[in-house]
Amino acid sequence: MIIGISAAAMAAGIGVGATSLANAETTSPTPSATASQAPEKGADDQAGDKGGGPERGGHRGAGFDTATLASKLGVEETALKDALKAAREATRPEEGTRTAPTEAERIAREAAFAKALAEQLTLDEQKVTDALAELRTAEEAQRTADQKETLAKAVTDGKLTSSEADAVQKALDAGIVSMRGGPRG
Repeated sequence: MIIGISAAAMAAGIGVGATSLANAETTSPTPSATASQAPEKGADDQAGDKGGGPERGGHRGAGFDTATLASKLGVEETALKDALKAAREATRPEEGTRTAPTEAERIAREAAFAKALAEQLTLDEQKVTDALAELRTAEEAQRTADQKETLAKAVTDGKLTSSEADAVQKALDAGIVSMRGGPRG
């Protein structure tokens, strides 16, 4: 009985919070991708296949597959995987520096990774940078579509109201929260 009351109170609180968030004004600018941005997010998180292993993309979802990148670059996938591994090693931050990078540091890391990957593949650096940026943009668009689909399903299934889903979408768009995985149960 107490658990049921607690759950109901928590759900009501989440609903009120989500509704308040939906009605909040957004005054900060929304970040946008630039051509210089690539999917590399950290030493262990460069572009890779969707297998979930060390070839998997960054923590924020840069999980495009190596077959797609290899095709864009005109190289064999196995050669790309070897080059990705070598580029990661070449651009790995020193031990003990695993703090979140500033925006400028992140951009510099991405550029260094693209340069190292281009060198490993003996390709033009701009070609690699452009391919990584294209894949990042496509991945972000897919993630956004998946999030909207998940929220729409939650509304259809009666798990969220339309207002709550709108509030969650607003928080996602503002970068306040992130959505991982898909619907549960």
